[in-house]
Amino acid sequence: MLQAVSLTAALSILWLLLSGYWDNHLILALGAGSVVVSVIIAWRMRIVDREGHPAHLALRGIIYWPWLIKEIVVANIDVAKAILGIGGGKVEPMMFSVRASQATDLGRVIYANSITLTPGTVTVALDDEHLVIHALTQGAMDGLATGEMDRRVCELVGEC
Repeated sequence: MLQAVSLTAALSILWLLLSGYWDNHLILALGAGSVVVSVIIAWRMRIVDREGHPAHLALRGIIYWPWLIKEIVVANIDVAKAILGIGGGKVEPMMFSVRASQATDLGRVIYANSITLTPGTVTVALDDEHLVIHALTQGAMDGLATGEMDRRVCELVGEC
């Protein structure tokens, strides 16, 4: 039930932000109706669960998201330096494998998506314990080799 309430709130906020209508009662009622219908359809499809809408991760996400945003900015700078050839950086595409220590599918998917969100890296394949990564620079590979992102995702999903 927490996921349904959270999904309703998230869709309502998204609808209000994207529509820009705050004073027309008919438009607001139609927006509310569309949110309710969307949640009912999602509920009947059985996709409103802990995996499909992980609302239980919201509090831990407050710590994780700022860290991930910082990593995205640092990786952007690393890729820009490599492309421009500034500071000794150079483009060295490579494929390698990293171990995913998360026990659940949700944890592994969050880890794989976090890697892909970081510029210069793409998760190519995911199996039970390993992810195959394509990295654009040596720095991207070295950053993943430290295991910091793996550890933080474990903390996010509560598997450490």
